[in-house]
Amino acid sequence: MRDIRIVFMGTPEFAVSILKKILDKEYNVVGVITAPDKPAGRGRKVHQSAVKKFALEHHLKVLQPTNLKSENFLAELKELNANLQVVVAFRMLPKSVWNMPKYGTFNLHASLLPEYRGAAPINWAIINGETKTGVTTFFIDEKIDTGEIILQKKCNILADETAGELHDELMHIGSKLVVKTIKKIKKNTLKTKPQPKRTPKHAPKIFKETCKIDWNDTLNNIYNKVRGLSPYPVAWTTLYNGEHKTELKIYKARKVKETHQFKIGSVHHSKNELKIAVKEGFLVIDELQISGKRKMDVKSFLNGYQFKDPFYVL
Repeated sequence: MRDIRIVFMGTPEFAVSILKKILDKEYNVVGVITAPDKPAGRGRKVHQSAVKKFALEHHLKVLQPTNLKSENFLAELKELNANLQVVVAFRMLPKSVWNMPKYGTFNLHASLLPEYRGAAPINWAIINGETKTGVTTFFIDEKIDTGEIILQKKCNILADETAGELHDELMHIGSKLVVKTIKKIKKNTLKTKPQPKRTPKHAPKIFKETCKIDWNDTLNNIYNKVRGLSPYPVAWTTLYNGEHKTELKIYKARKVKETHQFKIGSVHHSKNELKIAVKEGFLVIDELQISGKRKMDVKSFLNGYQFKDPFYVL
């Protein structure tokens, strides 16, 4: 049985759950690498990553390099004397880092590799209407998300599931898979396999323009975009109300297939309902936010909003 000394690398809340599970199983975490603190919000207060906050609460040594290739950071990393590195939602590592520990550096990725390599696998799986996804542990190599697969676990994507809901499910499944991977490395019973050589679907970083809704798209595609970008970074459109226009973010919606003669993008409202006409029916909005206002349910929006003609989205 090997003596395992772990350096954990991660930044967001997704990674916190995995680190917690590693500590719960009493594995020896000798250090944590996370993103540098940065100003955030309107007050520009210094913001610590979720992983840093958790690590400090558990009295773990924290390193926050701005340059992963710097001699000072590499010396500090070497001093930790780790023989295994675990990476969850961090950034691309140089070979001098991932090649350092004796038992390698493995990553948890929120897809069934080689599908959805890239920065936003959860979002893209839903946007593309997938019905299955999962998590993969794999050893890091020179390229992004291409290393040998260690373990995988599948899960279903429900028809109305949002990216936030799938994120939480994969976080739970992923924490178990990481612990199982460490256990196999500790026992020296690991067997890896190369990723299949095929052209996979990709999951590139999502920018604001990616989130803009094309109302000429199909009802299914529009609906999948809304749930695939909820609760972050959120699908949006421009709402025209008379001569005024504003940004409208859509957090939650339903699709209704229905034949109609309305213009695509026209907005229809009643006392309790707000819906947008698309090719095969309507997107019914349940939760939204307009510029300068808080996120709200549709009833709250309808109670306080003044409608003027023409009223449409683009």
